Amino acid sequence: MNESGYRSVFRPGLFAGQLHWVTGGGSGIGRCVAHELAALGATVVISGRQADNLARVAAEIAEDGGRCETVVLDIRDEDAVKAAVARVVAEHGAIAGLVNNAGGQFPAPLMAISKKGFDAVVANNLTGGFLMMREVFLQSMQDSGGAIVNMTADFRNGMPGMGHSGAARAGMANLTMTAAFEWAHAGVRVNAVAPGWIASSGLDRYGPEMKPIIASLAGQVPLRRLGVEAEVSAAIVFLLSPAAAFVTGVTLPIDGGAPLGNQSFPMGRTARSTPFDGFHRATTPEVLR
Repeated sequence: MNESGYRSVFRPGLFAGQLHWVTGGGSGIGRCVAHELAALGATVVISGRQADNLARVAAEIAEDGGRCETVVLDIRDEDAVKAAVARVVAEHGAIAGLVNNAGGQFPAPLMAISKKGFDAVVANNLTGGFLMMREVFLQSMQDSGGAIVNMTADFRNGMPGMGHSGAARAGMANLTMTAAFEWAHAGVRVNAVAPGWIASSGLDRYGPEMKPIIASLAGQVPLRRLGVEAEVSAAIVFLLSPAAAFVTGVTLPIDGGAPLGNQSFPMGRTARSTPFDGFHRATTPEVLR
């Protein structure tokens, strides 16, 4: 492995000989997770709708000495999910870990969200993740065990301005608990992470009207900064690892304490919080430059 590669806090070779699948692995947090898993010895499958993005990440991982396969896939397409999982299992064997990272949303108040828009966001952030979970379980993990980590979001106080995403993400947190219970007998653990405001490429997908809002986000976090992709990836890797062997059915917030407190106790003006600088290929989103 490239000595100047990913600076993971986990031991080298942690996932050697294992196959891990990261949906939405062509950019943002998914790209970071794929890099860390590969740096720890896993063979990584990344999937998404944009072949160019997937190929670029796979080339990065190969350059760093890791192993990565790509699958062009729309997780909302049930038949495509079934076929993709079958193909990966046939070619590579059992899937040890699934990171259900793919998703997406757009900002809008509830009164402006159409049914089509609402359905699209729920499909991206809940239904597609369910299809991936179900097929990976049926075609691999029910026989060989494994770990699943789902992506939700910081919905603890609702998600004003993104109510469709908040509803879907809350649904995923509940689905995580159900799957954790139903699939425990097969040695399958199911957990979720709930990132808050993360300095990821996803921030650049929002329109220019969001730029001043994004610029103000750090001031709303007790730790007085945004999170970085490596901090989300590290939590995911822990939940996939043997160290979390007795952890299942939980949703882990990664939000710098943003939902905590109230106006009667103001936040401090400064905070001594240093981001975890683990991802050697991380770049600052344009909107934060």
